[in-house]
Amino acid sequence: MDRKALLSAMRRLSIEAGNSIMEVYRREDLGVRSKSDASPVTEADEAADRLISAGLSKEFPNLPLVTEEQAATHNLDVTTFLIVDPLDGTKEFIKRRGDFTVNIALVEDGVPTLGVVYAPAKERLFMTAAEGGALEEVGAFDLDEPGRTVALHVSEPDNDALRVVASKSHRDQATDDYISLYRVADAVSAGSSLKFCLVASAEADFYPRLGPTMEWDTAAGHAVLRAAGGEVFDRETRRPLRYGKPGFRNGHFLAFAPGVELAAE
Repeated sequence: MDRKALLSAMRRLSIEAGNSIMEVYRREDLGVRSKSDASPVTEADEAADRLISAGLSKEFPNLPLVTEEQAATHNLDVTTFLIVDPLDGTKEFIKRRGDFTVNIALVEDGVPTLGVVYAPAKERLFMTAAEGGALEEVGAFDLDEPGRTVALHVSEPDNDALRVVASKSHRDQATDDYISLYRVADAVSAGSSLKFCLVASAEADFYPRLGPTMEWDTAAGHAVLRAAGGEVFDRETRRPLRYGKPGFRNGHFLAFAPGVELAAE
C-alpha cells in the first residue's frame, strides 16, 4: 500500500466533499429528511458520500470500504478497511453552527492509523502524516497543492486544572457527573470529531464520551489524536479502543493526553 498516495487522496476527497457540503450549507433548504433510525440526513451527507466513495473505490479498489450512508457496508467482517463519515455533526450542520466535519480513515488490524478530519465551515483541516505524526494544514486548501502545515502534539496536562471538551448535541447529566470527578479549569462544548482534534492540538486535555457512537464517527479523529501522542480508551476495559467490532458500534470511551489521571469508577 502506498500510504502517501492514500493520504493524498483522502485529503483531496475530504476537501472536495467539504466544498460540496458548503454549497448545500449556503442554501436556504438543506434537504433534511429522517433515516430509518430517525436520525437526520441531508442532501449534503449524501452528496459527500457519493463523491468520497466513488473516489476511494476507484483509486483503492482492494481496500474494503465502510461508510455511514451505505447500510450494506455495515455488515462487513473486516479488521483492515477504509471508513468514512461524509458529514459528522449533521445536527450541527442543520442548526448552522459550523461544528461539522468530513472524516476519512484507514484502519489496520483494528487500529486507526491514517486519518483526515476536515471542518469546512471552520476552515480547519487535521490529518496524520504518512511518515508519522499529526498535522494541521493552514492555507487555501487547494485540491492538489497542500498548504503550510503545523505539527500537532498533545498537551502536558495539569490534573489540578484540566481542560475538558464534551459533546455539544449529546451532552447529558451522566457526562456532567463524570466530568465532576476531575479538577477542571475549563469545560467547553464542541460538535463532531473536532473534539479529538482539539485534544490533538493541545487546545484541550480530555474528551470523555459517555454515550454510543459508531466507528465512522471516531476513526479519523482517533487516528489524528493517536498520531499526536494521545490515547483513546474503552471506558470499561481501560484499553485502547479497537475497530472492526460487530456493527461497527463503540461503547463509552475516554480520549485524552497522556498524563491525565483517569478517575477510578
